Amino acid sequence: MRTEDLIEALAADGAPIRPPPRRLAAVAGAGALVALVLVLAWLRPRHDLMQAMQGGMFWMKALYTGALGLAGYLAIERLSRPAGGGRRGWQLGGAALAVFVAAGVVQAMRSPDIQAALHMLRGHSWHSCSVNILLLGLPMLALGLVAVRGMAPTRPVAAGFATGLFAGGVAATVYGLHCPENTFTFVALWYSLGVLLLAALGALLGRWVLRW
Repeated sequence: MRTEDLIEALAADGAPIRPPPRRLAAVAGAGALVALVLVLAWLRPRHDLMQAMQGGMFWMKALYTGALGLAGYLAIERLSRPAGGGRRGWQLGGAALAVFVAAGVVQAMRSPDIQAALHMLRGHSWHSCSVNILLLGLPMLALGLVAVRGMAPTRPVAAGFATGLFAGGVAATVYGLHCPENTFTFVALWYSLGVLLLAALGALLGRWVLRW
């Protein structure tokens, strides 16, 4: 269905376009709760969590992943409306990613040698970090796609990508309760990859799930 046809149909039926913020807040709450339960029951919180919370890097990770989640929210909040665009969300997400990648590159370049830089890049969990974030975010992605389908998106691929970005940001933030990694280099690569995998999956599914 074309955007113009959708808008005309909604107007003809007298069906109001429901404001998405409440639905999206419910999706975020449910997704975060499921991810938290999975961390507590499956991955387990890091053993030095209380000590880590007193350091700056723990909160820098949360700020970064939270910014990605907020970017996804801002984008889908607009894309869930007829002819809506997600420009503000894309700008925030791009800026957050650019800042963290730049910080990671600078940190790696300031390493005393290549081995130290590789250690920062790989950490202790490079093989599982992105996959764990993907798995933690799948329930919220599913909930988000169902919620957005009940709204009025007219750009299904972009809406699906934004929904995945939203879910990935929330999942990665909760994952920080388990993950012991504390370098910009590691987070910029593996956390970002996990979030972007969810965004890509959301775009792929959104092409069909969110089509009118």
